[in-house]
Amino acid sequence: MPSSVIAHISYRAQDKALTVVFNSGDVYLYQPVPEKIYKEFKAAVSKGNYLNRKLKKLFIGKKIAVG
Repeated sequence: MPSSVIAHISYRAQDKALTVVFNSGDVYLYQPVPEKIYKEFKAAVSKGNYLNRKLKKLFIGKKIAVG
């Protein structure tokens, strides 16, 4: 998953929690994210573009760690 902005994404289906780790080290939690959205995000050619154009419009991210 090479991205110029995003280092890693993970998903916990039991609580619909999507975690995004940025290259800066900042970590954001998005909830409740349906698994379909996670799969679309994971498959997106541009993770940063998907994050900005879809994910941020549908869900509020909570910063849970600072890089």
